[in-house]
Amino acid sequence: MSGLSERPECAVVGQALPHESADLHVTGHALYTDDLVQRTPRVLHAHPVCSPHAHARVTGLDVESALAVDGVVRVLTAADVPGLNDAGVKHDEPLFPEIVMFVGHAVCWVLGETLEAARLGAAAVRVDYEPLPAVVSLAEAMEAESFQGGRPVIARGDVEQGLATAAHVFSGVTEMAGQEHFYLETHASLALVDEGGQVFVQSSTQHPTETQEIVAHVLGVPSHAVTVQCLRMGGGFGGKEMQPHGFAAVAALGAVLTGRPVRLRLSRTQDMTMTGKRHGFHASWRVGFDDDGQLVALEATLTSDGGWSLDLSEPVLARALCHVDNAYWIPHVRLHGRVARTHKTSQTAFRGFGGPQGMLVIEDVLGRCAPLLGVDPTELRARNFYAEGQATPYGQVVRHPERMRAAWEQVLASGDVAGRRAEVAAFNAAHPHAKRGLAVTPLKFGISFNFTAFNQAGALVHVYKDGSVLINHGGTEMGQGLHTKMLQVAATSLGVPLARVRLAPTRTDKVPNTSATAASSSTDLNGGAVKDACEQILQRLREVDAGRGLPWDELVREAYFGRVQLWAAGFYRTEGIHWDSTAMQGHPFKYFAYGAAAAEVEVDGFTGASTVRRVDIVHDVGDSLSPLVDLGQVEGGFVQGLGWLTLEDLRWDETDGPGRGRLTTQAASTYKLPSLGELPAVLNVALLERAHEDGAVYGSKAVGEPPLMLAFAVREALREAAAAFGPGGTSIQLASPATPEAVYWAVERARRAAAGKPLDHVVEGLPGRVPDPPDPSAPGIRPESEQVDNTAGRS
Repeated sequence: MSGLSERPECAVVGQALPHESADLHVTGHALYTDDLVQRTPRVLHAHPVCSPHAHARVTGLDVESALAVDGVVRVLTAADVPGLNDAGVKHDEPLFPEIVMFVGHAVCWVLGETLEAARLGAAAVRVDYEPLPAVVSLAEAMEAESFQGGRPVIARGDVEQGLATAAHVFSGVTEMAGQEHFYLETHASLALVDEGGQVFVQSSTQHPTETQEIVAHVLGVPSHAVTVQCLRMGGGFGGKEMQPHGFAAVAALGAVLTGRPVRLRLSRTQDMTMTGKRHGFHASWRVGFDDDGQLVALEATLTSDGGWSLDLSEPVLARALCHVDNAYWIPHVRLHGRVARTHKTSQTAFRGFGGPQGMLVIEDVLGRCAPLLGVDPTELRARNFYAEGQATPYGQVVRHPERMRAAWEQVLASGDVAGRRAEVAAFNAAHPHAKRGLAVTPLKFGISFNFTAFNQAGALVHVYKDGSVLINHGGTEMGQGLHTKMLQVAATSLGVPLARVRLAPTRTDKVPNTSATAASSSTDLNGGAVKDACEQILQRLREVDAGRGLPWDELVREAYFGRVQLWAAGFYRTEGIHWDSTAMQGHPFKYFAYGAAAAEVEVDGFTGASTVRRVDIVHDVGDSLSPLVDLGQVEGGFVQGLGWLTLEDLRWDETDGPGRGRLTTQAASTYKLPSLGELPAVLNVALLERAHEDGAVYGSKAVGEPPLMLAFAVREALREAAAAFGPGGTSIQLASPATPEAVYWAVERARRAAAGKPLDHVVEGLPGRVPDPPDPSAPGIRPESEQVDNTAGRS
């Protein structure tokens, strides 16, 4: 066992403690970025002037009428930028654009004494546009060959040979929509210039260092002239990893030019129409199985909808490709990836960072092919699990695959899956207009940033003369409980009660060069750094103590009077990882997190409406640092995945009318979010036991992103329920999200199969087209009887 993972007796880590800010959250006393406005005098308010066009050239900009509006102080335009007019790390995101690239793209920003004054000023700005052709849907982008960024490929073995020798070969298309982050706190920044000329930005950001860098290059100053602080966020989910930088830069630019604090906070509609979302994906695939149902070969092309700029689309795509295998061994693999450019918001990080989209491909393949193979889907999945010594398509050996099987077997037993299957069959036989489905799906998710350099962290720990402790680390708190875990790590490392430790807000002038709080790696990284700093201090205190066993307070006082340093800067870097992004090969992940879920649903055959009756989950978090926090993350992640897969349906206007490119689901009234009503009536969550992770802080594992993919079980259960309306062996293609409308059409296809009617007569009320059937004479494609139905889905 490594020193990093070894856990002492009577440790504070492992205790089931509430979130460190829980009381503040539920009483309304927790402060967020925009709350600080009330404590800041003479604040100006920013409001955008947004484009009504999806793609257009700005031919004229007249701000004089805005300046005449009472309360308007200034209008910020490209001419005001002293540095670089760009808000992206790829330098492809003009802060004040000459060509607008999506409906809602901000052309300029108005500063007013009040938000209403700024809004009226923005309405008075005159902008002339020359409309340009717009590519809105992913299907349009693919047809127009509108792509951006690299086109990575992951390959192993000989796919053509594998498909040629496979006993059963199928082909198909899998499509999935994006997802709105819908964090409770919208994007917010508050910038001011202090008496020394230092720019100080309070920002709701997951990546303070990158926000600092973007603000600095927009202002044309070095990074040390800008300090960014993140007090806490009211949710992030990846949407505040890259997207906050431009808003912070606008606020900082306004503060520098006016000499007054500037507040920028988006309304909900602005946030939804101006910021990026989870990438939608299109995947075309061919897959081969042997006679035992073992996967032999898989070829797939994944195309993501990147929106108007690259943002994080390339690493999202890379992670998607790295997770197409999920928990399954596939001997021959070839995976192609590409990013489409569309005239929509620049899509960005979202919990799972491409992993869910990659996994959905293989789960969809197995769910659709199982009936055609005559194999129960649960059995088909289990037959293809990784075994000891097998490696992923990108070359990383899968450690502890037995934990995947252990979670699987535990959920089968605790969920009484075998017994309930019989109950489901009996219910379906007795109810012609309602059917139930029960499905089990696995999870294997890699933990670390694919970009190796991001796998580092720093921390600053102070021990004061009275024995109290203050810690500061590079991670940000967005409700996920990172700060709670860091307090527990510090208290355990120093051997002091939790009450003696306090945590300060994340600031770039305390811990520099931080990585984003993302990739589910923040506890591993920042926990390692906090532990390192604490151990430096402890080593000095041990020398002072010299075996006497002095009480903590007395030891600290003696160390101070002995002129012993009582603070330390800690550092941690993840060891043993490497990644060749050109070859798409290496060992990018420190470890894999595992899990399994069993879900039972009931579908109404008249409407397609469904109810999630019961869900059982077993999830691997290693030796939990904070069990209550981890349970909350598993439950929350699952529900967010449930929303993505069954409810949340982003829609853009794809017509040729004046609203082309407009997001039509731009409020909670039109964008359906999961609520208490969508929660399973029974939700059982267990953390996998005996899952110590050597080489990770106190033996724990990441928990932020992986649970989202446990919701695949619900989607697969919906597929089985829809299939139950048809004859045995019916293969169901299910759109994603599997909304009641999509489920209804899946049910209709099953009914038509039962009646012996051709499936292509079913005309769905969904956008997109029915693809042509694959050519039976194409290489590696078997006769029509083994084709997977391609008649559903949306772009």
